[in-house]
Amino acid sequence: MSLYTLKPQFQASLRPVARSLAGFGITANQITIATSLVSIAAGAFVAMMLPDPRWFLIIPAWMFVRMALNAIDGIMAREYGRESRLGTYLNELSDAVSDAALYLPFALLSPFSPLWVGIVIVLALLSEYAGALGPMIGASRRFDGPMGKSDRAFVFGVLGFWAGLAAPLPEWAALALPAMAFALVLTILNRVWNGLREVD
Repeated sequence: MSLYTLKPQFQASLRPVARSLAGFGITANQITIATSLVSIAAGAFVAMMLPDPRWFLIIPAWMFVRMALNAIDGIMAREYGRESRLGTYLNELSDAVSDAALYLPFALLSPFSPLWVGIVIVLALLSEYAGALGPMIGASRRFDGPMGKSDRAFVFGVLGFWAGLAAPLPEWAALALPAMAFALVLTILNRVWNGLREVD
């Protein structure tokens, strides 16, 4: 189970926005690139503003906007004839860069461990790589959970919101990252297993 299952309803609510942007001549690739650049800037800004944790409130706010923009660029690519090979690369690579940029500030925030933040980032990248490998064996692009992109955004969004309003965080909050790492390992296994089953 993953929050990704809610994506169709979320996309449906954003179709009017996608239609308007397409009408202005804005492309899906432009939205993808802009979203990634803002994510990098947001992560860097939050890190630079430490030790003031209030700026971590930017992370959940931007993650919600980013999720909406990711859905919009997908709608524009599929439904307005804007799909491209370059767009496929940009979509996967920009997501990886954006995720890392938004997770890294937590490595500087107590009680989180830089090691565990790094482990989560690496496992997140591996989980998306495992999903993207599906088409190479004749399966679909896999989005299996339990810790897909939307789920990670939710967890880090909650942690950012909590840090922004109630820092310093209790020591036990650090357990969120090992729990995420475990869920990411399960996600990788699910994506590989279900991709193999799909083509059997």
